Parts: sequence; C-alpha cells; structure tokens
Amino acid sequence: MITFEELGISQEYVRAVKELGFETAMPVQEKVIPLVLAENQDMIVLAQTGTGKTAAYGLPLIQMIDPEVNNPQVLVLCPTRELCMQIADDLNDFAKFNNDLTTLPVFGGSSIDVQIKALRKGIQIVVATPGRLLDLIRRKAIKLNQIRTVVLDEADEMLNMGFSEDLRDILETVPPQRRALLFSATMPTEVASIARKYMKDPIEVTVGTKNSGAENIKHVYYTVHAKDKYPALKRIVDFYPAVYGIVFCRTRKETQEIADKLIQDGYNAESLHGDLSQIQRDTVMNKFRIGHIRLLVATDVAARGLDVDNLTHIINYNLPEDLDSYTHRSGRTGRAGRFGTSIILLNLKEKYLIKKIEKKINKTFTSKTVPTGHQICEKQLFSLVDKMEKVEIDNEEIDTYLPQIYRKLEWLDKEDVIKRFVALEFNRFLEYYKNAQDLNVPEDNFKGGRNENSGKKDWKDRKHGRDEGGKPDWKERNQGDEAGFTKLIINKGRQDGMFAAELMELINRNTHGKKIRLGKIELTKKAAIFEVPDSETGQLIKALKNARFGEAAVKVDFLNEKKSPNKKFFRG
Repeated sequence: MITFEELGISQEYVRAVKELGFETAMPVQEKVIPLVLAENQDMIVLAQTGTGKTAAYGLPLIQMIDPEVNNPQVLVLCPTRELCMQIADDLNDFAKFNNDLTTLPVFGGSSIDVQIKALRKGIQIVVATPGRLLDLIRRKAIKLNQIRTVVLDEADEMLNMGFSEDLRDILETVPPQRRALLFSATMPTEVASIARKYMKDPIEVTVGTKNSGAENIKHVYYTVHAKDKYPALKRIVDFYPAVYGIVFCRTRKETQEIADKLIQDGYNAESLHGDLSQIQRDTVMNKFRIGHIRLLVATDVAARGLDVDNLTHIINYNLPEDLDSYTHRSGRTGRAGRFGTSIILLNLKEKYLIKKIEKKINKTFTSKTVPTGHQICEKQLFSLVDKMEKVEIDNEEIDTYLPQIYRKLEWLDKEDVIKRFVALEFNRFLEYYKNAQDLNVPEDNFKGGRNENSGKKDWKDRKHGRDEGGKPDWKERNQGDEAGFTKLIINKGRQDGMFAAELMELINRNTHGKKIRLGKIELTKKAAIFEVPDSETGQLIKALKNARFGEAAVKVDFLNEKKSPNKKFFRG
C-alpha cells in the first residue's frame, strides 16, 4: 500500500486526507497522481465511479494552483448538480488547511447572480455543469483565459445526457495550450470522438479492465414473469434485512408507482425522478444519504451524481435501454473498497441480454432463485437474533426494571419466552409468507418471448396500457379492483407534491390516527385515486370535508368512470 506522501502530495493536503479517514492511496490514485504531478500531458482515465477519482485529480491539481493568480486555473466539468456539489465539497475538504485556495460550484437551479458575485471576488477552481457554464460564458461573467487544466469527470454520462455540443463549445473557448484530463467509466464512440478532437497524444490509464465493472461487485439475476416482478422485488428486499440501495426503473411513472407500493407495504422507501421539484429532490437525497431512507426508487437521470459510498445493493427493476448505463448503475455499490451486489429482475425473453452485459463488463452473472417464504422468515429471524446478541446494554438503567420483569414472566419457561419473542416480531412475516407461491420461471414456459398465459407478446399489452387480464388499466371503475373496496379521487396530484406518503399522512391526520386500510393508490399530475374499504368510505369523505393540504383546501369524491371530474373539482 502506498501513502499519499510517497506519491508526492504535500503535507498540508495529506493531513486533510488523513482527517477524512484515508491513510493509503487507492489504485486509481496510485496511477494518476504521479502522472498529473510530473507530466504536462493530456490523460484519459478509465475507472468506475466510487474508485477515488476525485482525489486522483483533485489532490495534485490543488497542489499546483498558483495562489497569486485570482482567476480560474482549473475547470472541472461534470453532468449533474449533485455531482458538482459533491466534487466541490471534496476539493474544499482536501484544501482544508490552505486558506489561499478558493473553489466555486456553478450549476443550474441556483441563483446565477450569486455565482457571478462569487466569480468577481476571485476563484481559482470552478466545478461546473456544462449548461450553466455556457450561460456564464455568454454573459461574459467568467474568464477562462488562464485555465491550465480542464477535467471532464464522468464524460460518458455527460454525453449520454446530451451535452456533446455544450462540451465542444466549452473546449473551443478555453486556451488551446491547456491540459485535458478525461475520466470515464466506459469508452463509447462519442467519448472517443471528443478525445480525438480535443486531446493531444493522451496518456491512457485503465484501472481494472477497460469498460469493465468493479471487481468487488457481485452480479446476479432472477428470472420471473412480468406480473411477478413486484412480489419478487419484495421478497429480495425481505431476504436482505440490512439492504440499503437503489431500485432503478425506466420511467418516471413506474418509479413513482413502485415507490408508492413499497411505502404502502411498510418499506422505508422514496422516489426520485424528474417530476419532483428541486427542493423535493434535495430533501429525498439528503434523507437517503443519512440512511433515513433505505430504498431509493429512481430513474437513471435522477440518480446521476448521487454519491453514497456504503450502498449494499443495486436492483434493476428494469434494465436500462442503453446497456452501457448498467455499468453506471452497478458502480453505485461496492464503492470505497466495500463489497456490493447488483441485481437484475429479468423476463425470460430478456435473458439473451445477460450475455451482452457480461461481455461489456467482463464479469459473469450468477442466476439465483427468488427466495421462498421459509427462507425469508429464517433470514429475518436470525438477523434479529444477531442484533439482539450484539446490542449494548446499559446495566444501570435496565437493572432497576428487571425484578418486576422477572416476576411478570416467571410463569414462562425459556422456550415459551423465545417463542413469544419470535411471534411478536414475526407474526406478520409468517402470516404473509405462510402459503407463498414459487415465483421462479421454468424456462420451458416461454416460447419465443411470448407471455405464458395468453400467447401474446408482452410488449404489445404493455404498449396499449393493458393489465394481465387484457383490460385497459387506464380505465377506472367506481368499484375498486379489490372486492369490498371503493375508489375515491382527491384533487391534489404529483404537481402539488401529493404522493403516497403524503396521502396517507393527510388521511391519518384528519381521521385522528384511526387506521384506515388503503388499497391501490394511483397518482396523476392533478389528482390522487385510491381505494378505501366500503365500510369506511362515508366516514373518510366526511373526515376530509374540511381538510387542507399545505395552504390549499382539498376535495374528495367518488371516482366516476362515465364522467371525468370537472374543472371546478380540480380547483377544489
């Protein structure tokens, strides 16, 4: 193991890195830091996210800053607001003991006037998203004539997000004699094209195998029917009691639906997608980073730049349309030397894609069977027993209560106490999984990628928005999908910040904590549709009569399939 001193990093920065908990360099840092310090040459670095790239370029570059020059000398370009802030925070942490160095993150969604004022005071390192930087250039609010180094961080992600023209415009603006450092997890043709045009004889550094996945990530897949994906997701999550991860979906609608279902079923989950406001996104991300949310259901675009080191699992509820994105998804676990697992929920007709991904990442997938109810209960039980064995006991506090507890339980023997303890914690699990069916797909059930029930191609039914029974799932009925339930509609939807958690909180608040079991919840832009037991429908409508959501009054009514709610209803 090589120390940062041995790589040539100055003592003030080594001290800061040690305070962050790092004594020795990671592989990408070992390879890159000496080259950045010694060579004034362009460089292409191929390495996965979470391998320590920011320190690999950040430590040597801040060390090379001229404190006498009060204009930008280093420009770091990255794809998202979140990554921009993370990189700037890291650079500030590295320069903790250097008061002469200033770093500014510039990104959209924040006041450009504040950023312009900061630039006027003098900044040496600018970390920017391409769109906001171009805006500053067009306003003549930033001077790039003294830029010495341009860093393209997550170059493949920037190009995937459509920043190709922006990057070319920026690279045409900075001085031609500047050095360029390009960091990327993969090397698609667009990245290679940028490198050919704007880099001169670059040194190429590869950490691991080119375009490969990280070494400490286990890749597995489960094969299930499309209709069983959500039950399979629940079983996999239940099988890993300490799960802390991201569930990736393709569309905003599906992301919200899966998150709502998980919340309804008692899981600590939230959604992250483009329909959320920036404030909502920041709130969700902060809660996820500190572990208050254990499952984040997200689209690829929304999760870009989310930097969390200790994720245990990535679950691909659907594969990305661009298989290169799988590398970025899986690379969000197994970071900073930890081990992680990347899971794919797969239809049998998609199985051929596993070979393609294996070839791209140079890794082999393991096929696994969806856990049985018995396996899940056993895993959960032993997880709890393990926690109980390791729990710290404050003897002084607890000892005062023990005599009464012993007297209360003296009529039970040890076996009875253990059985009751298990029943108290696991009745829900045991009841739910008592008659759980096998969700795994025998391979001979599918022929040519067709649905085993109808013989029709799955994509055809999905294209027309149909459920498994062939009925259009967009056509609502006043009677709930579940027997004994009625469908109600409330005039607040996603655009108002109404999601499953908010709906349930609204109902609980106005029914004074009385537990009302909700059935299916569906959210549109302007309304929330939900199922309520027939016996409690009238009571709930009455309870919500004068309810408010934020500052606005809400209106609830029966859902009528024949006549859509009128404009007056939506105005509340």
